[in-house]
Order: sequence, then structure tokens, then C-alpha cells
Amino acid sequence: MTDTLTKAMTDANAKTSAYTRYFDRLHQLLLNVVATDRNGQKLTVEEGTDRALELLAKVGTDGKKVALIGNGGSAAIASHQAVDFSKAVGIPAITFTDLAQLTCLANDFGYEFVYSKAIEMFCHKGDALIAVSSSGKSPNILNAVKAARAVGCGVITLAGFKSDCPLLSEGDLNFYVDSDKYGPVEVSHLALIHYLTDTLCARRQGATL
Repeated sequence: MTDTLTKAMTDANAKTSAYTRYFDRLHQLLLNVVATDRNGQKLTVEEGTDRALELLAKVGTDGKKVALIGNGGSAAIASHQAVDFSKAVGIPAITFTDLAQLTCLANDFGYEFVYSKAIEMFCHKGDALIAVSSSGKSPNILNAVKAARAVGCGVITLAGFKSDCPLLSEGDLNFYVDSDKYGPVEVSHLALIHYLTDTLCARRQGATL
């Protein structure tokens, strides 16, 4: 690259505001989400989300429920989207962050089993689990996915940071956001699930996004 071209690109970047650069990067992250299936087969994000929509629609048709799990910011995403599934989409959805339940299971079994034990108690064949983890390596999330599979749940995972994290090989459908920063990963995860709930809600109303 010539010095003149390098200088021109540097000058152009300098004239772009931090706000614009931040949301340009976020836009690109969402467009370039990597989707894979249970066998590790790479899908386009459109193919991945279409399959996720099929899985979730079947849950609703069969009268089953969706469970959502995460830690920290991802737990907030899970709680937020559980409300949207139940209220807007019409598919019953639950999380497992009730304080008494969470502390009971953590005390009796260890924090790494707080969600897997809850899944054993509350989930059944035909339900779906959406597991959200920025790192994709949280022990309690990985244990929960194994428990969900054992009872016959469909599993959708969302992760970030590193593309080889263990969570991304565990779901029927897996979505990876290529960033090592919490903010962009969490915002992208929230947007992805919002896309699913908004699309299902629109279909319920006979409309399109």
C-alpha cells in the first residue's frame, strides 16, 4: 500500500466519529455471525436463523416451552427474552434465576450445576433451551446443555470471544459473534434473539418484518 493511500485512509478514519465506528463494527459483527449445526457444518446466518425459527415454531405448535440461561449480562438477556417469548410470541418461556432457587441449587450442588439441576426438574422432551454465554466455556452453561440433551430438548447456543469454545459444538444450532469484547457480543446476542422473537411474532400476526 502506498504512503499516499495509507495517509488517505488514516485521514478518513480520523474524520469518522467514534460513535459511527462503533456501530459500523457492530453492524459488521451481526452480518458476519457464524452459524453451525450439531455436526459442525457451517451455515449462513440466514440458514441458521431459519432453522432456529423452525425449531422454536415447533415448540410452540407442540405446546412445549423455551428455557433460556446465561450468567451476568447474558442472564439479563435470558430474562428479557423469556418475557418476549411468553408475552409477544405466545410460547411459554422460563429462566432459572429466582434467588431462592439459584442459591439453593448452588449451595446443594455447586454453582456449576445450578442450571443443569433446574433443567432436570423443569424441562421435558420437546422443550427448547437457548444457552447464552459470551465466552462459551462457562461450566454451568455447558452442564445445562448436556442436561437438556439428556431430557430431549432442542438446543440453540450463542457464544463469542473464541470460535473454538466448547459451547459451539453442543447445540443443534450454534451462533458465534466474532468479538472478544463483552459489549458487542452481548448486544449481538440480544439482537439475534430479538430477531427470532420478532419474526415469530410477525408470523403469528400474519405479517413480515
